Amino acid sequence: MQGLLALSKAVDKLNTGIGWLMMWMIFASTVISCVNAIVRKAFDIGSNAFLEVQWYLFATSFLLAAGYTLLNNEHVRIDVVSGRFSKRGQIWIDIIGFVLFLLPVCFAVLWFSMPWFLQALRSGETSANAGGLILWPVYAMLPLGFSLLLLQAFSELIKRFAFLKGLIDDPTAKKGEKSAEEELAEEIRRLAEANAQGSKA
Repeated sequence: MQGLLALSKAVDKLNTGIGWLMMWMIFASTVISCVNAIVRKAFDIGSNAFLEVQWYLFATSFLLAAGYTLLNNEHVRIDVVSGRFSKRGQIWIDIIGFVLFLLPVCFAVLWFSMPWFLQALRSGETSANAGGLILWPVYAMLPLGFSLLLLQAFSELIKRFAFLKGLIDDPTAKKGEKSAEEELAEEIRRLAEANAQGSKA
């Protein structure tokens, strides 16, 4: 199990690094979008290539950050049911969800997207827009992004089984961060104190 945990740690480190890189990618996309809009409005100069670069950067940041999102437990969850279970029950729900849904989807996307990417790479397919860019780099983001998500899914499975065996702490706990419930409780407490002070005044 220790070998699997070491592998999980390596995957976590990989997706953490890519996640930070994607933050800069989003920043670059925002800057390019802003400059492109200003140039179009101020000088009436447009470029399909710049518009497509924005699309490339957005697609890249969205797809490659999926594993980082899963690592940080920031994906969309429906806690109405799972919140009623014990922590071990919630961990089992995660395991079942990963095995029955996340892993099959990742494998299916990889199966269907790889030929699409390879065909675009071989043909040198370009955008239909005038001055458009080649398409294979953005097509590559689909299998690459889902490969990173698949790796992170395996990492999360390893951590959850290790938790069930008592080898590690809760992998879903956000260290150093307050839960939404804790933040809500603090906000209610703050408002109650403010109202009490207002009543005294």
